[in-house]
Amino acid sequence: METFPGPHGQPISFGDDQAESEVRADDRQYVFHSWSAQAHIDPLPVATGRGATFWDYQGTEYLDFSSQLVNLNLGHQHPRLVAAIQEQAGRMATIAPAFANDVRGELARRIVQAAPEGFAKVFFTNGGAEANENAVRMARLHTGKRKVLSQYRSYHGSTSTAISLTGDPRRWPNDAADPAVAHFFGPYLYRSAFHARTEDEECRRALEHLEQVIVLEGASTIAAIIVETVVGTNGILVPPPGYLPGVRELCDRYGIVLIADEVMAGFGRVGTVFAVENFGVVPDLITFAKGINSGYVPLGGVVISEAIAATFDDRAFPGGLTYSGHPLACAAGVATFEAFEQENILAHVQDLAERVVRPRLEDMAVRHPSVGEVRGLGMFWAVELVRDPETREPLVPFNAAGPDAAPMNEVAAACKSAGLWPFVHFNRLHVTPPLIITEEDLVRGLGIIDQALEVADSHVRTADHAAAQS
Repeated sequence: METFPGPHGQPISFGDDQAESEVRADDRQYVFHSWSAQAHIDPLPVATGRGATFWDYQGTEYLDFSSQLVNLNLGHQHPRLVAAIQEQAGRMATIAPAFANDVRGELARRIVQAAPEGFAKVFFTNGGAEANENAVRMARLHTGKRKVLSQYRSYHGSTSTAISLTGDPRRWPNDAADPAVAHFFGPYLYRSAFHARTEDEECRRALEHLEQVIVLEGASTIAAIIVETVVGTNGILVPPPGYLPGVRELCDRYGIVLIADEVMAGFGRVGTVFAVENFGVVPDLITFAKGINSGYVPLGGVVISEAIAATFDDRAFPGGLTYSGHPLACAAGVATFEAFEQENILAHVQDLAERVVRPRLEDMAVRHPSVGEVRGLGMFWAVELVRDPETREPLVPFNAAGPDAAPMNEVAAACKSAGLWPFVHFNRLHVTPPLIITEEDLVRGLGIIDQALEVADSHVRTADHAAAQS
């Protein structure tokens, strides 16, 4: 029977019920889980992982089509990243951020060199929320203004300002955390807030709306506009051509800093190191985390333009973290760049996205009445599910919970029972596997989704059903 490493160096065999029960018992008794009612969850104990796959304690195999939280870009137990962490721990496990450190400096250099022209420095954080917090702090100090605009369909983190920037319902219980935040509608042609029928109309009207918000909120009060380059959790919304350059132009016209949140979309997720490369725009600040080192050790940061970096040449930046640029995290980040270069990760993503993912998802959209739209780039796709393809009524209501969420829960359960772990949000399945996934596993996973969509199809209101209801 196959074994895997357990705690304290003891090997554990799949099917070890005692080991699994101990993990489950400790978790249920002592671990407080995020975004959850603690008495209503039963987390799956995960034993081990490799590449695009992980296993539970019974040896059940799951294709990881969520990349955990869309961060495991290089997959489970990538040998290059593991070796880099081990080597770094052996020679210097940690050092305070006030010191110069070789891997910290090397990673910062690699990030700046990979960024668009005009960037100068990197401020390291422990994750994406802290990156967005500090980017906003930089923008406010640079401009002398306070207000920040962000999209309703967005997620920027769960710390005080980051959760205020967030547009999705997780903001609601925290809404007063930072009152100097206002929201606007970004482009989303399938559910256009602007009654648009074409991408060009959606782009133009979304920009007109944003300018109205700027004027009505007071351009003289607005420090920054923050956008996810490609909206992640809230829909994988790829902006139409011209939208992000249009936002850039508005920011330049009104003296506003443009922050691109690439915590999820960056570091290869859409087939380029930085997602902005796809849209012909250069922001003032770029925030990152997740894919910078696949989350092997927590790491995030802000890539800072020359102009904003110069603001702090003779003025202290009032922020810092004990673990900023932690050597173990940075060593894994340097190894990530090496893996991208030596394993041709970006070319692999671009090839599979256009040759495999796009055509197969578009074929599913034709064959399954529950599929309202598919959209995405690279290994970053959404399958939007509907109950009525004519009215575009979502398969489940916005922010559905309890019985209302049952249809999507059934679709997710069908995926899991067939050996695929999906990313589900509201009425969407997100296709976000590790970037290193093989074509064979990708095709197999898409086939599982294809079969699971038959469950969603069973909830579609057909013309006959509508007539019977009338």
